[in-house]
Parts: sequence; structure tokens; C-alpha cells
Amino acid sequence: MPWSSSSSSSGSNSSKDDASSRRPVSWTDSLNGTDWEHYKDPRNWIPTLLVTTTVVVSLQVYRSYLRRIPGAVHVQPSFFRRRSLFGQVTSVGDGDNFHLFHTPGGRLTGWGWLRTVPSKRSELKNRTIPVRLAGIDAPEGAHFGRPAQPFATDALAWLNDYILGKRVRAKVYRRDQYDRIVATVYVRRFLLRRDVGLEMLKNGLATTYEAKTGAEFGGLEEKYKAAEAKAKAQKRGIWSGKPAHFESPREYKTRMNAVEETQNKPKS
Repeated sequence: MPWSSSSSSSGSNSSKDDASSRRPVSWTDSLNGTDWEHYKDPRNWIPTLLVTTTVVVSLQVYRSYLRRIPGAVHVQPSFFRRRSLFGQVTSVGDGDNFHLFHTPGGRLTGWGWLRTVPSKRSELKNRTIPVRLAGIDAPEGAHFGRPAQPFATDALAWLNDYILGKRVRAKVYRRDQYDRIVATVYVRRFLLRRDVGLEMLKNGLATTYEAKTGAEFGGLEEKYKAAEAKAKAQKRGIWSGKPAHFESPREYKTRMNAVEETQNKPKS
């Protein structure tokens, strides 16, 4: 029976080979069996390292500088007093506030030639950042049933003409109680960078911010007060009338609040 003997021997050897191949390999043996020379060659790992680093850095740059911010609630606290927002003014709501469409990177990233800022109100809804000019208070317009202050329409018209449709840079300080970004705003006029709030003070179309709390000047308070004093001495804008009849925006708001509180008191 030579055939069965040979077959049996062959089957036995095959079983031993299978058992050997299924024998567990220790972690040490696995490491010792790795061809580490492959990894020592810089040509094998430098390209991978470069690609990974490039991807990580690109994502970080995009998140920090190129991602568009659609509204004030999306402005992170890390921006406050450290960063600025660049964009186009799409509407002016009052003499000291407006709406900004954030265009990070400006023309370098295609805004104005590859990408356009929406012009329709429906397209801009929930896509702009309300900005409050820091350090100034413009005359109050007519709203909430209150009458307008003198020069309120002049301040609004001036601000419209000065920044509407223009690209501006807003140095961010904080978010106020109305979810507006309080900022010092700069615009290019005839190749020169102008501080919008400061220019309003120079033209006698605003006072320095007088509230006891929440005032933000960004280190410019002395400069702003000097501009206000000069406009007052020259009787420009709101300072052109008789001093005895002058009422600042802060005084106006305080008076109107008192009137409304009196009207809303229940009669005894």
C-alpha cells in the first residue's frame, strides 16, 4: 500500500505547515521582522509629511482668515480687541450703525471680480453683520414712536454718502446688548484711510459716547474728545445752535425714557 503511505505522509506534513502558519507571532518578533530601512529613507516619508502639514495649515488659515462670517453671533470672542473684519457696507440704519457683508481676503480671494456681494435685500437677509461705531453717538432718528433729533437726517445722509457700498475695515471690540459688533471703522477716501467715527465728530454730526457703562474708544478717547471740542468751537453741525437749547443724544434718550416710564405708570 505505498500510495496510502505517501498520501498519509504528505497530509501530515501539510497539517504541520498549516499549524506553523497559524502560530501566534509576538509583538517583538513582528517589529524585528519589519524592514525599517524603508522608513529611514527620507524620500519615503518627507512627501507624506509635507502633504499632511500643508492640509492642516491650509485648514487653519481658512478657518482663521478666509471663512466668511455671516452674522454678529458668529464672531468669536477671540476676535475681540485682536482682529478686524473686512467687508462691504450694504445698508446704513442710523447715524452711527450699519450692516457689513463680510468679504474675507478682499480682492485677493476674488471678491469684486470672481465673487460678488449680493445687492437684493432678500439675498442679504441673515447674511450681514450689524456694526455700531465705537466711541460716538449720533443724533437719534425717529423710531419707536419717538420724534427725531435735530441733525438726525443730516448725520444719516452723511454716513450714507461716506460709506454705503464702500469696502471698510472694522476693528472689533465687543458685541453689545443688541447683538451689534462695536468697532472702530476705517474706509479709504482718496487713497487715505479715514476713521469714520472721527470724521463724524469733526463734522459736528455726533458727540463722543457719554454712557457711564459700555463705552468703547479703542484707545482713541482723547483724540475723539479733541475733535468734538474743535467742532463745538467752530459751531459745526449739532453745535451750530444756541448752547442753552442743545441736547446730546444721551440726554435725549434719558429724557425720552423718563417720559415713557411716566406714561406707562398705572394710574392710582
